[in-house]
Amino acid sequence: MEDLLRPIYQERASQANTLGILIIEKIKPISPVTDNFDVILFIIVKQAEDPWYVKHYEFENKSAAMHVVSEKQLQHWIETSSYRRAVEWVINGAIVFERNDYVSDLKEELRTFPTPTRDLKKAIEFAKLIRSYTESKDLFEAGQHLDAFSRMVHSLHYLARLAIIEKGFHPEVTVWNQVKKIEPEVYKLYEELIMSKETTEKRVQLMTLAVEHAISIRAASSAKHLLDLMGERKESWSFAELKTHPEIQEYALDLSSMIEYLVEKELVEVMLQDTKGAFIYHRMYKLANI
Repeated sequence: MEDLLRPIYQERASQANTLGILIIEKIKPISPVTDNFDVILFIIVKQAEDPWYVKHYEFENKSAAMHVVSEKQLQHWIETSSYRRAVEWVINGAIVFERNDYVSDLKEELRTFPTPTRDLKKAIEFAKLIRSYTESKDLFEAGQHLDAFSRMVHSLHYLARLAIIEKGFHPEVTVWNQVKKIEPEVYKLYEELIMSKETTEKRVQLMTLAVEHAISIRAASSAKHLLDLMGERKESWSFAELKTHPEIQEYALDLSSMIEYLVEKELVEVMLQDTKGAFIYHRMYKLANI
């Protein structure tokens, strides 16, 4: 198959803007990793007007998808896990061209998973986990047990991804197969929720307690990205300052529930600041130990 695609990627390889080219072939009938195409041609370029360009091909009853991605876009996907397939393509793809060992170095970087990137990813998943778990609890208390069950499944998914990142791995598309090998305790929670013969109400009730414990023991390490940022100054932060901070943009939508949880766990302290109104104060936030 590589021979058939060679004319396409050789043209790209000859361009100075191209940093690397990988091929990922479909290895089973149903292949989420390749979007069910027979082959993915993944091309990384230094710069591009369109940061992510996709073109589809067909040849000899086979299908192929070519993805041309800018280096900046790919780094964004890696840092935020916003397009996990791309990370898998880099990790598992076969290199057919690279400039100055670019792809080899990138594969090594992904293998070692630098701490700053890991901390950001943990914060993103933790923020999503807190919001989803809180919504599940609220729905349960309102008697909406099926909706609470659905949100709890999502919560376990975020917990699974968080557990994988903690172990130094990048979450894959097939996250439960991955977490079963890496963090069997989290996988067991998923099995208990899905396969238990208890009523839906009872399953959600029991899982709420288990997930609360799992979140609690991870709070400080999972929120390290945010806590480190807040610790960069002794003055307290307004919520607006935190929400608009460029380093927090990837989890800004879930920041409010995350902050409230950290306040509840006494990792973040609320400071009251006077306003023009009597007995009305601005809520400011600082690390509890500063």
